[in-house]
Amino acid sequence: MKMESYFSKNITDALKNDPPGEWMPAMPDDCIRLSSGFPAPNLVPVEGIKNAVVDLLDDEQDLPLHYLGTPKMDQLKSMLQDRMAERGMPVSDKELLVTAGACQAIDFIARVFIDEQTIIAIESPTYMEALEVFQNYTSQFLNVPVDEYGMQTDVLEKMLEDRQQEGLSLPKLLYTIPTFQNPTGTTMTEARRKHVIELAETYDFLILEDDAYGELYFDEQAVPLKALDRAERVLYVGSLSKVVAPGLRIGWVATTRETIQALYWFKKDLDHPFTQAIMATFLEKNDLGKRLEMLRNTYQARRNVLLSALKEQMPDGVSWYVPEGGYFIWIKVSGVDTSLMLDQALDAGVSYVPGKYFFLENQESIEWLRLSFSYASEEDMIEGVRKLSKVVKESL
Repeated sequence: MKMESYFSKNITDALKNDPPGEWMPAMPDDCIRLSSGFPAPNLVPVEGIKNAVVDLLDDEQDLPLHYLGTPKMDQLKSMLQDRMAERGMPVSDKELLVTAGACQAIDFIARVFIDEQTIIAIESPTYMEALEVFQNYTSQFLNVPVDEYGMQTDVLEKMLEDRQQEGLSLPKLLYTIPTFQNPTGTTMTEARRKHVIELAETYDFLILEDDAYGELYFDEQAVPLKALDRAERVLYVGSLSKVVAPGLRIGWVATTRETIQALYWFKKDLDHPFTQAIMATFLEKNDLGKRLEMLRNTYQARRNVLLSALKEQMPDGVSWYVPEGGYFIWIKVSGVDTSLMLDQALDAGVSYVPGKYFFLENQESIEWLRLSFSYASEEDMIEGVRKLSKVVKESL
């Protein structure tokens, strides 16, 4: 018997795509990981989380370990509401759903709004895990290019105009990371933010705003799309993975009461009472504002080290965007297929993520690669760039 013959059609279609995480190469143990998009070990508050676990269990005993969880879960939601209100996005408790990370929020939204007939507009390039999620539900995409100022909303407008004139279906949803975008590190300008909100109203689509890096700014904090939205078209997805600890899997989605109710229908018993209670206890005893300030200063210094190393070591023909926050630097190696160059880099002891994995289709994608300044130490970043620059010179 072939069990897969019983799979549903949408699952069978989804399994035709590359497996999740297929882009991630096997790395030598001593490899300098400029590919890793997660916090450095010394920036994860191990002691604070350990103390939160002890305090929680001392105070509430078995309560957080039950299905129904603890009042700390509601406390966490209130904390997230307060954080959003401070950034110009007030929402009620009925307009916010805590999820197991941002990816679960994106998957729930896709499950509620997307089927195989649905067209999604996405940035090109964009977050690879989001692409994997969306491809589980549809194969119809509009690819909107990104430049050093974020998504090119004028190109999006032309696409929408042309489709409307030709009688073609318009997208139902636009997925965007407007602030410190993954992988490019770029930030959408204020004018483009207002423009995309106007386009959503004119052409009747929703916006899924992924704001995982929004509070990791180095100079000025950008205004979220959600704060500009007056027609309730923005579904806002936030995360504590980049600023506290990714393994606790705390994310959330903020949108209309009716949409939250539909998302909750599919969440059912997929809550994580214990980790949510741990996070609430941690935030209760640790000032998130001070922690964010520390992270901004640390990541800005790390970015500067990586930029300085690139400037000193990289040959002509290599260029990059300068991010004003977040985790990543987006680099172009003109005339080189960075996916083919990766094996040489790994042999030399340094890793990166080839650009092609952030695109659905774009021949120019092969010339790009993503480096992270969030994980490796400053010393390792300098040495990693030295190794990578040697590989690049041999490939040009």
